[in-house]
Amino acid sequence: MTKLRLGMVGGGPGAFIGPVHLMAARLDDRLTLTAGAFSRDAARNQQAGEGYGLAPDRVYASWHDMLAAEAKRPDRIDILSIVTPNDTHFPIAKAALEAGFHVLCDKPATLNLEEALRLRDVVRATGRHYALTYTYSGYPLVREARRLIGEGQLGAIRKIVVEYSQGWLSQPVHSKQADWRADPAQSGIGGCIADIGVHAFHLSEFVSGVRVERLSADLGIVVPGRRLDDDCNILMRYANGARGVLVASQIAAGDRNGLRLRVYGEKGGLDWSQEQPNSLTLNWHDQPTQVLHAGMPYLAYGARVPAGHPEGYIEAFATLYNDFAQQVATGEPSLVPGIEDGVRGMAFVATAVASSQNQRWEQLS
Repeated sequence: MTKLRLGMVGGGPGAFIGPVHLMAARLDDRLTLTAGAFSRDAARNQQAGEGYGLAPDRVYASWHDMLAAEAKRPDRIDILSIVTPNDTHFPIAKAALEAGFHVLCDKPATLNLEEALRLRDVVRATGRHYALTYTYSGYPLVREARRLIGEGQLGAIRKIVVEYSQGWLSQPVHSKQADWRADPAQSGIGGCIADIGVHAFHLSEFVSGVRVERLSADLGIVVPGRRLDDDCNILMRYANGARGVLVASQIAAGDRNGLRLRVYGEKGGLDWSQEQPNSLTLNWHDQPTQVLHAGMPYLAYGARVPAGHPEGYIEAFATLYNDFAQQVATGEPSLVPGIEDGVRGMAFVATAVASSQNQRWEQLS
């Protein structure tokens, strides 16, 4: 199968998520990094291009230059990957889509809900493919959990508990990664809620198949001096009547990347944890507990490696890249989150912030 050509904006020296995206894009050999604008700093940009093995004329000083030049090339990029802070997602994605490129963007989709709605119009108008890396939707057992619930094996869903706890911001931190996340101009109106809360929210709806209808949020700033929330506690009501709880925190000292989802139905519940992603526990009401293991032949979603060989974060990212490459190449739909998920995530952030400020339940449209 012909490889697709990938361009990247962001991901220069010192970046965290950019190199992760690139490792994921390369894993299944469906995409080749061909062009990039990695940093506003000329020296760092050149350093990144050399490190990624790009031809000098495909390393651009800015994303504007890259889109203008690539649009004229017969060997132009097919997909643009956006791995920059939130405030630049909308202008880059809009320009890329209108230039005829497909877009894969790190979450959240945009800086705010207004931009997300405008971007949805652009996606619809251009007909280009657009995807978001809600990473955890790429894990095999997350997709298996979604399938089991979709088939009704848990019965009607009654309760959903999702938590995402980190401790890396439990003390004052000043670094490239911490500073932009705490800056409303770059991050938007949400801190922790927009950084990891949207992951938890998306996971709850992606797996359960039911949508949050109303929520009551308490977003707090725990570490003095911060301008955006670093601790979030939310009650949720789903459209089918189920109740839910979402906890997202970056001040949970000692926690690393504690994303955990529990979904309870009439017949039993399921339990999945990102730090132990290769097992899915099914707790049945009137049967013994069942543990499913990634890579086993009884699963609908296969793993890249045999059972017992851990498959994790990079591979989940790679699944999204691989699925999106297939979607672009064939036009067939996939499980990769798209613009509707992006709008939904930004609506969740805006509603949670409003609920916390107003101290009341808010409708999530």
